[in-house]
Amino acid sequence: MQYSQMSTEELQELKKKISEQYKESKSKGLNLNMARGKPATAQLDVSMDMLDVVNSSSDMMAEDGTDCRNYGLLDGLPEAKKLMADMIDTTPEHVIVYGNSSLSVMYDQISRGYSQGYLGNPAWCKLDKVKFLCPVPGYDRHFAITEIFGIEMINIPMTQDGPDMDLVEQYVQNDACVKGIWCVPKYSNPQGYTYSDETVKRFANLKPAAKDFRIFWDNAYAIHHLYEDRQDKILDILSECEKAGNADIVFEFASTSKVCFAGGGIAALAASKNNLEDIKKNLTVQTIGYDKINQLRHVRYFKDLNGLNAHMMKQAALIRPKFEATIKVLEEELSGLGIGSWDTPRGGYFISFDAMEGCAKAIVAKCKEAGVILTNAGATFPYGKDVKDSNIRIAPSFPSIEEMLEAAKIFAICVKLVSIEKILETR
Repeated sequence: MQYSQMSTEELQELKKKISEQYKESKSKGLNLNMARGKPATAQLDVSMDMLDVVNSSSDMMAEDGTDCRNYGLLDGLPEAKKLMADMIDTTPEHVIVYGNSSLSVMYDQISRGYSQGYLGNPAWCKLDKVKFLCPVPGYDRHFAITEIFGIEMINIPMTQDGPDMDLVEQYVQNDACVKGIWCVPKYSNPQGYTYSDETVKRFANLKPAAKDFRIFWDNAYAIHHLYEDRQDKILDILSECEKAGNADIVFEFASTSKVCFAGGGIAALAASKNNLEDIKKNLTVQTIGYDKINQLRHVRYFKDLNGLNAHMMKQAALIRPKFEATIKVLEEELSGLGIGSWDTPRGGYFISFDAMEGCAKAIVAKCKEAGVILTNAGATFPYGKDVKDSNIRIAPSFPSIEEMLEAAKIFAICVKLVSIEKILETR
């Protein structure tokens, strides 16, 4: 029975029972952290033999004869460009290979727009107002970048097919102050949604009021499938933009940080020829070159897309049971109660939970009291403000399966307790 249909007396009696369960959970003195999507130690162990691929006796020459120990090839080794291009379903001529962090590349691109402008357009810092569209719930670090530059962020609701494209088109095509949109198009953070073909094509066919509008296409989970036989597919945004005569409208980002070593991967940006030439003008001033030895290590270890995919199935075998265990607890403990809903993703790093309106902060706080640390409520929205106070991001990757089961059970207890209190408050 749904809690809202229960009598006040029934709810009060149920609250006593669940309060005892909560007290028992607190007495265990747990310290479980599900705040961020960190790889577990076992996931990092999968890649340890990667460190043996390049050593002091290795041939350090790239395929084109470049000595990877020296300066040169600002935009990356040809073979590394191909590996990253294949990973995101584009071609090497669209790609620049950077250092270890795609987040740094995104920050850099926002910074360039703010301080210098794109393709001869005015720098954003010279404009009265700059706006960015933010699909919500979304990735908190995206929002932190635009916030630090003082860019006004506008919430765009997410659907299972991607952002509300009617609203996106309305803003982009009628307001020249709108300079970009954040997107995690595959296994989105935190809901695990993958943009539909129609959504990708509508993005590609946008007619922005601003000549320097850019889609920030963070393809972070391009190969992060949880299942070998159930994998989401997505259209290549770059080729769709080219077909639509909009080649310059998108920056695509990717990295291998959660493929091999967190903070020890390689990052890539994919874009049109015009955009790449514009970016390289800055890179020649910004750096003499990125770590080509790490690029070489990646190519020799993974070899090709098949190697990447095989490696990711090893990762999936470690992560999938944690996702499934969490979902199982949510289904067993909360289904049919009318106090929350959640998604069952087929890839990515998160589970998105929507509590009753006005309950998320209280649930997160109660979990913390019981030793379960979650991402702050509101973090999945710009400025940390979830007006409904309902969305909670669960990150199952770092704890062990046993810890994840315990954490999920405590989470369910907290959801029940806070929901009962909320319903009783309204009566």
